[in-house]
Amino acid sequence: MATTPLPESQATTIAPAPMGAIGRITGVLFNPRPAFEDIAARPGWNWIVPLFVMCILSLAVVAIFGQRVGWRTFMERQFANNPRIEQLTPDQRDRALERAVKIAPIFAYVEVVLIPFVIPVIIAAVLLGAMNLMAGARIQFKTSMAIIAYSWVPFLVSGLIGILLLFIKPPDTIELEHLVASNVAAFLPDDAPKWLESLGMSIDLFSFWVFTLQAIGFAAASPKKLSFGKALAIIFLVWAIWVLFKSGLAGAFS
Repeated sequence: MATTPLPESQATTIAPAPMGAIGRITGVLFNPRPAFEDIAARPGWNWIVPLFVMCILSLAVVAIFGQRVGWRTFMERQFANNPRIEQLTPDQRDRALERAVKIAPIFAYVEVVLIPFVIPVIIAAVLLGAMNLMAGARIQFKTSMAIIAYSWVPFLVSGLIGILLLFIKPPDTIELEHLVASNVAAFLPDDAPKWLESLGMSIDLFSFWVFTLQAIGFAAASPKKLSFGKALAIIFLVWAIWVLFKSGLAGAFS
């Protein structure tokens, strides 16, 4: 008995439409696996969008902090927790404070502009090397860059929460370094050792969310070589090496 061929429209599998930058951002938050499958298949250049939005949010946080709290208050707190400042005479301390109040916002603005565009490139290169060397993943840099950029979407959530807290918290209770209080360092005493503070800042809920998304992304980019668990293990190994180095450095120069 002869079979009737299916119409071409039914016989051909229709590929899903590619996601735009906004679709990828919302997908990363609410349904990350298909979002990262799309990112891995078509890394493109729209990964710049989440980094650009992060830069804008960071600039907003710095500007609102300067208005609501003030850089003099910020630097006075920094001086109060710095034992080296106690060795200065009152006149020297006042001059140092005036200089710091002028310089602090400049450094803050430069930092929040550079971080969203420089740090992800470094992380993308390091994790690319780790995945390719340790798992033979053969991932390209543009794919790694897109995965890292979109994995930082949780930091957009953190930025929005930070802006909200700047408006609802009393100014004298706001600490710029621990604005959202999502890491262990936010709960340490002021006289905690520098190495412990550095370690505590690395143990952060949003960072762990980001690591999970990165593992999903790299597993989607090389499913034959990388499972989610293997990708996550490599990410945590790289993170642990960096944390140990950073904490040791903080302890050595404190």
